[in-house]
Amino acid sequence: MPAAHDDISERYLQKAIAEMNDLGHEIAEAAGPERASVLGSGHPLADLFLLKHRPQVAELHEGVAFFGRTGQAVLKSLQRLHVDPMAIYGTNCFKYDEEPDDEAAAFLRRELHVVQPKLVVVMGQDALSCLNAAQFPLARELEDRPGEIQPLTPTVEALLTPDIDTALDETATKRGFWQAFKAIGPWWSELPPY
Repeated sequence: MPAAHDDISERYLQKAIAEMNDLGHEIAEAAGPERASVLGSGHPLADLFLLKHRPQVAELHEGVAFFGRTGQAVLKSLQRLHVDPMAIYGTNCFKYDEEPDDEAAAFLRRELHVVQPKLVVVMGQDALSCLNAAQFPLARELEDRPGEIQPLTPTVEALLTPDIDTALDETATKRGFWQAFKAIGPWWSELPPY
């Protein structure tokens, strides 16, 4: 007798949780006891994958990506767009200070592989360079076109926005972030239900 859809979904979720836990342990080991590591946060099988370049002070303190001011701003923006916050996963390209580029790329590829998002929201030019350098399998190089949804792989799209961490201090930069970020709204509304 075939397994019910909910049973299969639950198995995929449990597998993703286990893989993320393993990845978290590997990141902490790589950072070592002298450095704070920052792990991704959110649903391990999210539709939206938020990507920043480096963790901020609050994230380093708590060990969780998108913790603090940036996370609150993103949540408010997602609420305005009527996006389910349970469909989000957020991470940084670099998980700890002085992390080697090749290691950061490998960790990012693994996160993308586990989450298998439908849309990657790339926050800033540095995150864009990092994602392009990660060479995720079947990925096309993303272009510098903020606010425009582009194909990343045959099954994943991407959206470039300004860097949220630097956009929150001035009205003009906040507005620029919002102008690009709000492209998620129409994309989300057209996403087929499960």
